[in-house]
Amino acid sequence: MEIKRSQPGFILFEILVVFVIFGLVLTIAPPLLPNVIASSKAKTATRDLAANLKKMRSLAISRQQETTLSLDIENKTFTVDKKLKKITLPDSTSLSIITAQSEQISENEGRIRFFADGSSTGGQIKLTHQKKEYLIDVNWLTGNIKILPQS
Repeated sequence: MEIKRSQPGFILFEILVVFVIFGLVLTIAPPLLPNVIASSKAKTATRDLAANLKKMRSLAISRQQETTLSLDIENKTFTVDKKLKKITLPDSTSLSIITAQSEQISENEGRIRFFADGSSTGGQIKLTHQKKEYLIDVNWLTGNIKILPQS
């Protein structure tokens, strides 16, 4: 014997199944959120650094004078156009810089210099968050800045 519905809609059982699934998603999702947020902050910091490097290169070309971006790894700060900016990174994220020996200020500080013709001293800035790496590459010959895909 078949039961026919007189009106279209949901039965109570279907609504309860939806609520159970929704409850399971709410229990599983919150523990995963801190990782997603921290990873997002590392990506944002990478993009911010790359944007500031591009700004410094543009300023060097337009002003026809050298400009530098100085990076302090220990304090997670960088200086652009004599203005100190803090890099917002999760505690679990590490920062490193590879630059020309002449631009290595100390063990924890380095610079990337741009010249009036757009070229630079070159270098790489690496942000590591858990197993993910974000790498900013500055080409010494052209001064082009790229964010290279990593693990």
